[in-house]
Amino acid sequence: MKRLIVNADDFGRHELINAAVERGVTAGCLRSATLMPGGKAFDSAVAVAKRHTELGVGIHFTLVNGYPVLPPAEIPSLVTEQGVFYDDHTAFVKRYIMGKVNLEEVRAELAAQLQKLEQAGLSLTHADSHQHMHTLPGIIDIVLELAQAAGIKAVRTPRTPLFCGAFGGVGQLIGRLGLGTLAQLAAGKARRRGLATPEHFAGIVAGEAVSETYLMEIIRQLQPGTTEVMMHPGTDNAVLIPACGWDHDFEAELAAIVSPAVRELAAAGAVEITDFRALYAAE
Repeated sequence: MKRLIVNADDFGRHELINAAVERGVTAGCLRSATLMPGGKAFDSAVAVAKRHTELGVGIHFTLVNGYPVLPPAEIPSLVTEQGVFYDDHTAFVKRYIMGKVNLEEVRAELAAQLQKLEQAGLSLTHADSHQHMHTLPGIIDIVLELAQAAGIKAVRTPRTPLFCGAFGGVGQLIGRLGLGTLAQLAAGKARRRGLATPEHFAGIVAGEAVSETYLMEIIRQLQPGTTEVMMHPGTDNAVLIPACGWDHDFEAELAAIVSPAVRELAAAGAVEITDFRALYAAE
């Protein structure tokens, strides 16, 4: 059996991302999304999720490039002087390696993020994180403990392909190799705790868009088991690029998600389009 989980990251970050998620559910192949607890459009994302029970919603744990749930004074090692998270994974990882990140503050903040989603009345299907920070040693243990305690039964393990999209040089290969290694270790820890993980992971991790052409190529090359495709759809690049500080083609990813050709190809190949609940539904 071949299963495909198309997951929209950053749900709740912006109203135009929420609009894309809703359109992807009603008119396309989107059946999974992860909600950013500190996102400015959190409330409307919850409303979208409650309107569409066919959408499996997970938690998008956030430690970089976003807003904390706890007051900044309670998590000083995680935030800048402006009270927001450091801007990207590079800055965070450097601080982490230098011992400047307090893991008890990480635990407190991630627990607060999880509690916020639970209090919103959502039954969470899985966990992942913004810019894959949950795969870091030490942090993965906190995430798995919190997930297990909350009854979350699946987690993303981004075993990223070394070669996909445009070649970004040796540095890109080293980064992907590092992330893939951390993801493999995370998958082993997750399985030992009884949490499910998809067998395969796709999606271009260096900021390039998963276009209709690329998504169809992923479907053609699907291996037996479950493949998660990480995507970041949105409805208006002109607004979202400056708002998110990310030169990403949100519109192209939404176009791929709602493409009839994508759904026809999946149907022709007997590919089940699903969400993370399929990984543990038999239980």
